[in-house]
Amino acid sequence: MIDTRSYLAVVPAYNEEGTVTRVIRSIQDAAPEFDVLVVDDGSTDSTGDRAEEAGARVLRHPFNLGIGGAVQSGFAYAREHGYKRMVQVDGDGQHDPAEIERLMEAMDEDRSLDMICGSRFLTRDRDYVAPVSRRTGIHIFAFLLSRIVGQRVTDPTSGFRLYNRRAIALFARDYPHDYPEVEAVLMVHFHRLRMREMSVRMFQRGGGVSSISSGKSVYYMIKVLLAIFIGLVRARPVVDPGDEAPVAAAHGI
Repeated sequence: MIDTRSYLAVVPAYNEEGTVTRVIRSIQDAAPEFDVLVVDDGSTDSTGDRAEEAGARVLRHPFNLGIGGAVQSGFAYAREHGYKRMVQVDGDGQHDPAEIERLMEAMDEDRSLDMICGSRFLTRDRDYVAPVSRRTGIHIFAFLLSRIVGQRVTDPTSGFRLYNRRAIALFARDYPHDYPEVEAVLMVHFHRLRMREMSVRMFQRGGGVSSISSGKSVYYMIKVLLAIFIGLVRARPVVDPGDEAPVAAAHGI
């Protein structure tokens, strides 16, 4: 019998009333062993109500915190409720919940992995092509991160990720709040956790508005580049002997 409290799908959503129902039902169909939590990040539309009607649990922020704050609320919820794994799925319909099973199988095959990131650049089957300005930024971040962490990184801005207990514990305590995905890869590396990428399909967003508009692309690139370099020069964190300690991998967690 499946322990339905073992796995949690977190859907950060801001004004996604047009897509959130479809996303939730797709997760329920593709990965029924996952509980679904929608973090309604201060939406001004009916995102939260639509999510509840679709059968998801809803955590409502009184005002918009941004993607980092929304996702960290999901990590905190997952840790407080004892979930073994958490998958992050965007509320705009870009991610394909049918791929969750492949992420789970990869983590089952290699229990030393703490985070698996879905990459749109490891497959030729592309239903989503990012704008040129954004692709340029992604490739710059990927180039830098690959050299910093010592392994190939192709899609560091992907928000389609699976985490185990160690990663949940780390990010529940400390998670970047502004354009967090790139910095999260650095955090995994500096805390001596392990990650890998897998090819996944991604689609054009089905609704809402991207937090990285064309007018913000340059600001986004500069801010993330600064975050990368600041992360390189600041003191390395000390790994606590808690849930996120790599030694836990020896016990098959």
